[in-house]
Amino acid sequence: MNIDLKELNAMPKTKSGFVTLIGRPNVGKSTLMNHLIGQKIAITSNKPQTTRNRIQTVYTSDRGQIVFLDTPGIHKAKNKLGEYMVNVAERTLEEVDVVLWLVEPTTFIGAGEQHIAKQLSRVKTPVILIINKIDTVKKDEILKFMDAYRKILNFAAIIPVSALRAQNLDTVIDEIFKYLPYGPMFYDEDTITDQPQRQIVAEMIREKALRCLDEEIPHGVAVSIERMKERQGIVDIDATIICERDSHKGIIIGKGGAMLKRIGSQARRDIEDMLEMKVNLQIWVKVKKDWRDSDFMIKNFGYDKKEI
Repeated sequence: MNIDLKELNAMPKTKSGFVTLIGRPNVGKSTLMNHLIGQKIAITSNKPQTTRNRIQTVYTSDRGQIVFLDTPGIHKAKNKLGEYMVNVAERTLEEVDVVLWLVEPTTFIGAGEQHIAKQLSRVKTPVILIINKIDTVKKDEILKFMDAYRKILNFAAIIPVSALRAQNLDTVIDEIFKYLPYGPMFYDEDTITDQPQRQIVAEMIREKALRCLDEEIPHGVAVSIERMKERQGIVDIDATIICERDSHKGIIIGKGGAMLKRIGSQARRDIEDMLEMKVNLQIWVKVKKDWRDSDFMIKNFGYDKKEI
């Protein structure tokens, strides 16, 4: 067999491909992705269904490039927004080179995980199981959790990690590169995400609302950026928090505007860190009743079904 040296030298020396993170709500997908790329892009909270659309981020090294797709948690949809979120997550399985399935450390595999396993059994994509939050359990129990999941699907690898404490994340990157094809970079080496700045800012404000507000309110909250303009080293941002009920509006604003001020103050710090500039953030609150069941409103807030 003759080898053409010119063709050999022309072959890409690096790997590149797409990796999706899936799992039930609140298993740590966004936290893991943020730590893998080394920068906060996806918002996180202790409430489920934090991520609503597909967020694309980029990890680049000498070995190549990994494009991560952080998807909404797979759950039983209760409205049109929920249906959109589930469709985004499940459709992504067909478009990637590797699937990272995140689960919590337990030997009980419930209906939610069984549903995801069934979806994954239909695709030929390599699936790496990530058992997250191992910092919350005893080390000698981890093998039991791995054995329990090994019985339900043929995984390319099973990796216990702590996304919050950045434990064992190098192993995750190593395993991903094993299954990526050789090829050129999709983005230049300085690219971190495909998300517009306005979208990231809106999500940062929504994250603070999720963290500050009562349990029943966050699912009905969206954020719209009305204006974002730079002047003499300061960025002026006008944002609107949208909620579904008049009673929720009062809670979001708080007594004497205290809650809204708290949300704005926490969001401004993160936005300034991202933009590396001073930020003048003004936030208003509006009521749009039942917006999560309105196709028009869902699209207006950036959740476009044409993208899935």
